[in-house]
Amino acid sequence: MLFTDQMGHQITLPALPQRIVSLVPSQTELLFYLGLADRVAGLTKFCIRPQPLVKQKTIIGGTKNFRFEEIDALQPDLIIGNKEENYREGIEALQQKYPVWMSDIYTLEDALQMMQEVGRLTGTEAKATDLIQQIRSGFRSLQPVPPPISAAYFIWREPYMAVGSHNIIDHILQRCGFRNVFSDLPRYPQITPEQLQKAAPQLILLSSEPYPFKEKHIAEFQALCPQALVKVVDGEMFSWYGSRLLYVPAYLQQVVREVSAASEN
Repeated sequence: MLFTDQMGHQITLPALPQRIVSLVPSQTELLFYLGLADRVAGLTKFCIRPQPLVKQKTIIGGTKNFRFEEIDALQPDLIIGNKEENYREGIEALQQKYPVWMSDIYTLEDALQMMQEVGRLTGTEAKATDLIQQIRSGFRSLQPVPPPISAAYFIWREPYMAVGSHNIIDHILQRCGFRNVFSDLPRYPQITPEQLQKAAPQLILLSSEPYPFKEKHIAEFQALCPQALVKVVDGEMFSWYGSRLLYVPAYLQQVVREVSAASEN
């Protein structure tokens, strides 16, 4: 069968894939959710869910530094990657040898389309459709903060890096009613303390990944923006776009409640 990925590439699969390599943590979790544990042959060192099942699989390197010899040894009949999380040179090298299906995710709808297509690729359409319906239902029930408040979302420290425009985290922030003060900047801009102070967000969110922000870092940002509410949040809930989206609306609703309560005090 002929398939077109989210970057417009076409791949042909003569049969249902039996040796899948996943290059993206959130999509790895999706494959296991769809019941494909016995058909996932390899994954990256960052593919940590679902534990402990991922520990039984071959590690093929990181998301941006593949070990090609490990992938060749697995002889995959399908590789699943992502435009943002993987590196172009590595993907292009794999495309010379194997069917590589690439996702390109900016919104919830993009993520749901990816799930539908992965279901088609792997013969798990029914389970993928049910998953999508559950996720849609969850997000329909999400009540954003009234009224919208300005926010900054940080993913790195030393140097500070925040979330800009055109990515799934910015989209999720909007779903919560959080107006990203750096949405006019590129996807993940480096931010100086002076830029943050000038932007003066009402809310600063510190992500648990990729930099492992902890409660101890709150004071650092509070000193820069004394007027802001500063919170550490679960980065997976804002950036993983696979089956984890099942649990995201309830988590976001709790964050919205906490922010609303704090702003009323």
